[in-house]
Amino acid sequence: MRRPECYGRVVVVYGGASAEREVSLISGSAILASLERSGVEAIGYDLAKDGLAGLQALAPDRVFIALHGGVGEDGTLQGALSLLGIPFTGSGVLASALGMDKQRTKAVWQDAGLPTPQSLTLDAASDWPSVCETLGLPLIVKPVHEGSTLGITVVESPEALEAAYRGASRFDAAVMAERFVRGPEYTVSLLGDSVLPAIRVEVPSGFYDYEAKYLSNETLYHLPCGLAAEEEKALGNLSRRAFEAIGAQGWGRVDVMRDGEGRFWLLEVNTVPGMTDHSLVPQAAAHAGIDFDSLVLRILDSSLDALRAS
Repeated sequence: MRRPECYGRVVVVYGGASAEREVSLISGSAILASLERSGVEAIGYDLAKDGLAGLQALAPDRVFIALHGGVGEDGTLQGALSLLGIPFTGSGVLASALGMDKQRTKAVWQDAGLPTPQSLTLDAASDWPSVCETLGLPLIVKPVHEGSTLGITVVESPEALEAAYRGASRFDAAVMAERFVRGPEYTVSLLGDSVLPAIRVEVPSGFYDYEAKYLSNETLYHLPCGLAAEEEKALGNLSRRAFEAIGAQGWGRVDVMRDGEGRFWLLEVNTVPGMTDHSLVPQAAAHAGIDFDSLVLRILDSSLDALRAS
């Protein structure tokens, strides 16, 4: 285990101005407290305060990115830190930008021959009945660039599609519709070269929305996930391929659905997952014997690598 002083001064960047600000504040506070317990010199910084100039003024030796959505997860902050020569946790510019864009992530996966549900881009002039005919019902409408399931709606009828589009467009100018996969949802966390145990998510309401993800105590997280060993290995390998296809590194999470015929379908990549008490990466790590403080240090270790090429 590395000595705490080898990390130098670590600034945990959280908060920001995205729709996921509140979750980011909780994640960042948990990470900051963990680093302090481990004896690392750590400072918390809300990017919404004084922006990049305020961050530079803290003279960080490295940055632990705990921003969700917006400039913290779309490659903008990663690019700025790369230009400044400041090491940071997680993926670089390209993978961060791709991971934040669900449609382009799916295009990369499709080009690589990886399974992901069919989708269409929506706008105000979309032919709603045609979209329903192409994708089938029910279908999912979601913002292209938001996380934490914000703005996502399950659409059961053509009449509901336009309203779902308007709801999603409040979060993002780019909106997509995706074929609905009926079956259990799994999430697979990646940590360095390791694939952590898969989690099967069960929601009594049937839909893993923002409330189910962060607020509800009724959401069930099955660990072990219930898959046979060979099936879980196949799911882990698929998730690793999906993660690497967009150039992601360090740590992250891949969300997957399994249909009634046993096929896995890739939904999205999260390059800066939550680190709250409801979050999935800490749960998977704990099941693998990695406590929260050790997890935080292993994520921080990714900042010891050479700065990513952009």
